Amino acid sequence: MLDDNFSHNSTTSSSSSLPDDFAYVGKRRKPSKKKPGLVIGSVIGVLVLIGAVLGGLFYTGILGGNQNDYVGGGHGEVIFTISGGEIGDQIANNLVEAGVTKSFDSFYQLLLETKPEPVFTPGVYKLKQEMSAKAALDALLDPANRVELTVTIPEGTTEKNVLKMLAEGLSIPLADFQAAAADPAPYGVPAEATTLEGFLFPATYTFSPGVTPTEVLQRLVDESLAALDSAGVPADQRWDVIRMASVIQRESGPNPEDMYKISRVFHNRLDQGMNMGSDVTTCYGAGLLGKDCLLITQAALDDTSNLYNTRILPGLPIGPISNPGADAIDAAYHPADGPWLFFVTVNLTTGETVFSETSAEHEAAVVQYYDWLEAHPEAVG
Repeated sequence: MLDDNFSHNSTTSSSSSLPDDFAYVGKRRKPSKKKPGLVIGSVIGVLVLIGAVLGGLFYTGILGGNQNDYVGGGHGEVIFTISGGEIGDQIANNLVEAGVTKSFDSFYQLLLETKPEPVFTPGVYKLKQEMSAKAALDALLDPANRVELTVTIPEGTTEKNVLKMLAEGLSIPLADFQAAAADPAPYGVPAEATTLEGFLFPATYTFSPGVTPTEVLQRLVDESLAALDSAGVPADQRWDVIRMASVIQRESGPNPEDMYKISRVFHNRLDQGMNMGSDVTTCYGAGLLGKDCLLITQAALDDTSNLYNTRILPGLPIGPISNPGADAIDAAYHPADGPWLFFVTVNLTTGETVFSETSAEHEAAVVQYYDWLEAHPEAVG
């Protein structure tokens, strides 16, 4: 508000008759009674040997098995990481080292035989110990096995609360995030920025376990800078645009179209030498956020020591007051066309906002706002 993997079956058969082993040494000998038994025993021995060999061949993979591979889906749990840039042979080695697969060859050969070629997504995966190569590959290609941490940052959230959300969502101490955010310069924000306020882009993010606060904050800042670039904002205008967008984000309701009209109001006022006159900037400087801003006193509105008090101080606030989304950023750089100099939200539930060109029209809209507040005291809390 303004103020103003095959099976193999084999059968081995053998037939035998009494051996022709009579000896002729001057007279015919009787047949030996032991030889047949020895022959039969020999046949059995050979069969056992053949069976052992075939069994071994079967186990070692000649007939379909592989002594270098585990069988089945494994047991227990292993947290396995695929880093960016890793290729098949590296992943195969890492799986063996982690106790997931039995050998490099079992997994790597499977990769070579699989068509189309598997594509791995970097991240952290929940696997098991002693998995077959096939089971391990299937698990790595199943997104459901990725371990991800998700954090959602709403539009208009202040830096203080963004850091709290990140700390809670990623189970990292808040103090670590505060320390990582203490110096904004390494993140690539404009030189004028003394904090990361305004450049922590609101969105839903997924991170892998082990991510550092610095990596997290850099990702948010990169998204913010990308949004500025997408809106066509030149690098030397990022600071002004993000300050304006931060105010538009906090002043607007659920209708994105209103953002462009609110932007026009502020541009018109500044162009005409008027103060922005935004209550939300003053509330930010006074430490009043959300519904608390509805309770701001006249004394706070008149506080000249509040450097965010755009009711009294000319130009944009000294810094961003929130972290704006893509619509607010675009609106700040591409305001709608219109003559308005005032606006006020007259229904806090629907976000209905009245835009006015004259003070009289604005005053009438403000009466609508107070009438709505009187009928909905719960809005104040």
